[in-house]
Amino acid sequence: MVAVAEQAVAVIRKIPGGGDIEFEGSGMLLSVDIVPRGDQLIRRNLHAEELNEVVAVALGGAKAGQIPSAGRPLDIVVRMADAEQTPLAKIGDLPVSAEDGSGTTVALSKVADIRSVERPGVIIREDARRRLAILINVRGRDTEGFVREAEARSKSEIKPVGGVYWEFGGQFKNLLRARERLALVVPAALGLILLLIYAGFGSFRQAVLVFTCVPLAATGGVLALWLRGLPFTISAGIGFIAVSGIAVLNGIMLISFINQLRVTGLPLREAVTVGTLTRLRPKLLTALVASLGFLPMALSTGPGAEVQQPLATVVIGGIFTSTALTLLLLPVLYDWVESRWGLDRQATNSLPENSAQL
Repeated sequence: MVAVAEQAVAVIRKIPGGGDIEFEGSGMLLSVDIVPRGDQLIRRNLHAEELNEVVAVALGGAKAGQIPSAGRPLDIVVRMADAEQTPLAKIGDLPVSAEDGSGTTVALSKVADIRSVERPGVIIREDARRRLAILINVRGRDTEGFVREAEARSKSEIKPVGGVYWEFGGQFKNLLRARERLALVVPAALGLILLLIYAGFGSFRQAVLVFTCVPLAATGGVLALWLRGLPFTISAGIGFIAVSGIAVLNGIMLISFINQLRVTGLPLREAVTVGTLTRLRPKLLTALVASLGFLPMALSTGPGAEVQQPLATVVIGGIFTSTALTLLLLPVLYDWVESRWGLDRQATNSLPENSAQL
């Protein structure tokens, strides 16, 4: 795993946008390996258990007796001095007694190989599989683009060993989960908005007209992200939902007022002209207030700016384009649709009773 991880780090360092690349901090610990020699144990009539006992007593200590202290006995433990810092040569000199009753001893180094090795201090497991993590901070580019490039280059340049495989997690995995949720939430939200508009106007034709404000707002959000060089993130997706609601509200205000003017008896073209000019100032004020409110978020550079900037940028850009196009394009569409399919009716018998308040 370490060998594959070292290859991965070398590949990722070459990809633009990767910063602070390092292994997950597990650390390596120095340990002593004592491997018995089978032929020497047989020759001297020894067992591996005896070697284990000698090493355990010398380095770990053994109870040699007790002494009374304040009515409570204390254990006396005997072990080698400075056992934690004992050199290998001193461990190899430990005497091991034979079981043949001769009373002879042999040095531990004569019947076992003693060496110092480094091993991982912690072996992390996830889903019953060993895991080694590489920590990456993506800077100056979108996370998904970085991961896609890293995946492609890893497949072509890294040679896996045994059953080792790799996958990307963290914020990238959260992005995929959030995108799956948005794929369900956004269509459901837009469909609900369309149904509510239809319920308010009682006309599918006018509901679709109001709903055209949504793509007008989305166009401005995409353009604003492109101009600022910001990637599409989950917060930007939330901004698109928010600006869609604002755009729909502005469309409802305009079309409802035009419908009210037609109810009073104004001709279609005159109602469209008067309604658009009358609602010009309120729509501009609404757009200006909302844009100024999001401006500090769009210009933020402190902690959380990576979340605030895309959201505010989408809202500001969407408000500007939706306001401009709603005042220019929506009245033209209304006049064309109503003159062609509205049969020049007063068109709004199905208006809700409280439409004047809209």
